[in-house]
Amino acid sequence: MNMKRKDYFNIPNMMGYFRIIMIPVFITLYLRADSVREYYLALGALCLSLITDFFDGKIARHFDMITPFGKILDPVADKLTQFAIIFVLLFQHTLMLPFMILFVIKELYMGLMGLYLLKKEIVYGAKWYGKACTMIVDLGCVLLLLLPEMKQLYANMAIWVLIIFALFSLGMYIRFHISLLSHKVSSH
Repeated sequence: MNMKRKDYFNIPNMMGYFRIIMIPVFITLYLRADSVREYYLALGALCLSLITDFFDGKIARHFDMITPFGKILDPVADKLTQFAIIFVLLFQHTLMLPFMILFVIKELYMGLMGLYLLKKEIVYGAKWYGKACTMIVDLGCVLLLLLPEMKQLYANMAIWVLIIFALFSLGMYIRFHISLLSHKVSSH
C-alpha cells in the first residue's frame, strides 16, 4: 500500500473522519434529549453524517480519489455509526441489549473471517442477505429513532425483526464460508 500523506486527507477520507467525529456528537445529543424536539436534533446530526456517507463514495469514484485506506475507513465508519445508533436505543429499549450483543458477534465474525479469507487470497462481495440485513437494521433503527414515544410493544416487535434478520444473515454467511472453504480445500 504505497499511499502518500495527501491520500489520507483527500476529500472522501475527510468525510469519513467527519462521520466518525459525528458519532459522539449524536450520542451526546441523543442521551441528553428531554423532548421529542431534542431527539430530532440528535437525529439531524445523524442525518448529516449519513448524507456525508452518501456523497463520500460518489466523490471518490467521480474524482478518482479511491484509496485502499478509504476502502477500510468507509465500512469502519459505517459499523461504528450503526453501533452508536444501537447503543443509544439501548437506553430506551431493553430488548436492544440482545440485539447489540448479536450485532457485535456478527460484525466480529465477519471481520475476522474477512481477514482470514483475505490471507488465503479469497475475495468476495457482500451477499444479498448481508445487504438485506443492513437495510432492515438501518430502517428499523431509524424507525425507532424517529418515533421515540412508540409504544414498547411495537418497539419490541421491530427489534425482534432486527434480531431475526441478523441471525438469518449470520447463519447464511457461516453456511457460505463453510461451503467456500470446503470447496477451496477440496480443490487443492
